[in-house]
Amino acid sequence: MRILFAGTPEIGVPSLNALVNEFDVCGVLTNPDRPQGRKKTLFPSPIKARAEELELNIFQPDRLESELYSKIKELKPDLLVCIAYGKIFKKEFLDIFPLGGVNIHPSLLPIYRGPSPLSAAILNGDKVSGISIQRLAAKMDSGNILLQEKFELSEKETTGSLTERVATMAAPYIVKVVKDIESDSVTEWEQNDDDATFCKLIMKDDGIIDWSMDSNQLLNMIRAYNPWPMAQTEFEGKGLNIIEAEASDIVGDGEPGRVLEYSKANGFLVKTGDGTIYITRLQLQSKKALDYKSFNNGVKNFVNTLLG
Repeated sequence: MRILFAGTPEIGVPSLNALVNEFDVCGVLTNPDRPQGRKKTLFPSPIKARAEELELNIFQPDRLESELYSKIKELKPDLLVCIAYGKIFKKEFLDIFPLGGVNIHPSLLPIYRGPSPLSAAILNGDKVSGISIQRLAAKMDSGNILLQEKFELSEKETTGSLTERVATMAAPYIVKVVKDIESDSVTEWEQNDDDATFCKLIMKDDGIIDWSMDSNQLLNMIRAYNPWPMAQTEFEGKGLNIIEAEASDIVGDGEPGRVLEYSKANGFLVKTGDGTIYITRLQLQSKKALDYKSFNNGVKNFVNTLLG
């Protein structure tokens, strides 16, 4: 079985490793190197970095065009395996692969079709999530399901921690599916489009906090936007990232966003739309992230201020 692997972020690295151990991964398709930091230094995607260590053929096109098609055809791949690649595959490209293409999607499809299913599950306070492996189809995330596994959420996950969990879980699942395809023993079922829900591409401004939201919404938002774009507010004209927070049963008095008090045991108590939450880890613009005790030692005028 010859596989072309397509992916870009860290979530795909365990699956790439697992496939290399079991099959002939004849090439890797990933996004071009991107500039990072103030100096705009070019950095490879995590998938490219791992593919270089594995000495695999690497393709980094800006666009999927006929020149790339010819190069891929020369490799004679049987199957395309994709996870979080970030581009849409046209039928002409999928036709290169005799066994078609499959995609690893971290949701219980048809729930959360789209680019941010993990963040969406946390934002909505879901208690269950899952992993789906589906056929690649013309319409995004609509292909037949080949495997689907559920798991419970603790309501403590961040998108970062959930991404790590899903990355590890997905690796043996994709190996199983590819082996089933190879032996012509795979089973599949159609998605019900009537049950489909969708999630959008997350933008930087999505992290801006509206303190009039209720406490549970705010806590979910803080978890969902960690590590990016972070839940963001303002303190004395400077950006302030709220990295971690905890629930509070105190109602509190004051406008939403008011820092009501400091507790050595719990953190900074901040008023919300329906009560309060405790902020326990935060990061002032251009500064290091700090736990609430260290922040209180360095910023003496935080209590009683109005955030945002």
